[in-house]
Amino acid sequence: MTSGPHALYRGQVLHRRLKPVRHVLRYRVFHLLLDIDRIDELSGRLRLFARNHFNLFALHDADYTKGKGLRVHAEDLLRAAGIEPDSGPIHLLTMPRLLGYAFNPLSTWFCHDADGTLRAVIYEVSNTFGERHHYVIAAQPGGRALHQSAPKRFHVSPFLPMEMEYAFRVGIPNDRLAIGITVSDRSGPVLSAVHTARRADITDGALLRTAMSYPLATLKVTAGIHWEALKLWVKRVPLFRKPSPSTNAVTVGKSIRTGG
Repeated sequence: MTSGPHALYRGQVLHRRLKPVRHVLRYRVFHLLLDIDRIDELSGRLRLFARNHFNLFALHDADYTKGKGLRVHAEDLLRAAGIEPDSGPIHLLTMPRLLGYAFNPLSTWFCHDADGTLRAVIYEVSNTFGERHHYVIAAQPGGRALHQSAPKRFHVSPFLPMEMEYAFRVGIPNDRLAIGITVSDRSGPVLSAVHTARRADITDGALLRTAMSYPLATLKVTAGIHWEALKLWVKRVPLFRKPSPSTNAVTVGKSIRTGG
């Protein structure tokens, strides 16, 4: 079981494109799981992590919300999806800035009730155009794995059309982390992504080892996206025009089932 409100997860992401051509991408990645109400407490005891100013690792509120605190931001998203929060713990799984830079294709917010029961998950998706969208899905009680879905409402890749469906399978973060996402069209799965990782406590030593083991990891995420896009283009995967940004930043999904 996890100990404490924060955790460091080090692992990998595996992407598999199934059609119209097969393409596999695998890269190493790290994330922090942060209790958004106790980030200042964490930065106060660490030398290599800071909030809202430069450090080896840093969490900047402005990377997630403009002019709001993290809790206000998350609770506004919940209310926009018809979910009334009750001030329970909210844990944010995200890549912090490393040497001042970060790009998060996906940050995941685990929103709990005051008694600790998981109430909802917010999947915050960003693209390389500086745009962001939130898929907000209520969690059914019980079980250790969530099975959720939502219609695709946000342009991420020029190699994927908009008329698609996301299926999420998420294990509640513990000693291990597992998040799986399948993107399907009317004829079936097109792309799957799986993020797996192991937990460690957040200490200065662990952060230093992470910086050495994952050098420039946050920058490599952006560079890797463009490099893989070039390879898909060479393979003649069809391109789809980017639509105008939606005026609605929230899409409400649904829980399919909850299992072990």
